[in-house]
Amino acid sequence: MVTGRSVAREDEAMRPNTALYETDFYTWCLSTANLIRQGKWYDLDPEALAEEIESLGKSQKRELEHRFEVLVMHLLKWCYQPERREESHSWYDTIREQRSQLVRLLRDNPGLQPQLPTVLVEGYADARLRAIGETHLLAAVFPPTCP
Repeated sequence: MVTGRSVAREDEAMRPNTALYETDFYTWCLSTANLIRQGKWYDLDPEALAEEIESLGKSQKRELEHRFEVLVMHLLKWCYQPERREESHSWYDTIREQRSQLVRLLRDNPGLQPQLPTVLVEGYADARLRAIGETHLLAAVFPPTCP
C-alpha cells in the first residue's frame, strides 16, 4: 500500500533539481530560473523555492533594520557630541547616505513601510549601545527609548 506521503517523497526524489539544492546552491539557482522560464513547473522543488523566496524578503527587512541602526547611531552621536561635528564630517555623510538608501529601499519595497515603527523601536537599543561604545559617553547621556 502506498500512502500519499510516500508518493510525495518519491515524486520529490525524482526531481533532479531537489538534489541540487542540497549539494550545489549556485547551480540550483541557475537551474531553477531556467526551469521557471521554460514553464517546467513539475521539475521545480517547490519547498526549496518557497524557502528561498522567503529568504529574499527577510534579507530586505534585515537591510532596513541595519540601515536604521546605522542612521540612529550616527544621529545620536551628532546630537550628543556636537563639539565633534566639525572634526567628523563622516557622521554627516553617513546620515545623508543612510537616509538616501532608506528612501530607495522603501521605494522599491513598499511592503516594508508597515515595519518601520517596529524596526525603529527594536533597533534603537542596539544603535544606542553602539553610540555609547563609539563615543565613550556614559549610558545615562542617551535616552533609554528612541526620542
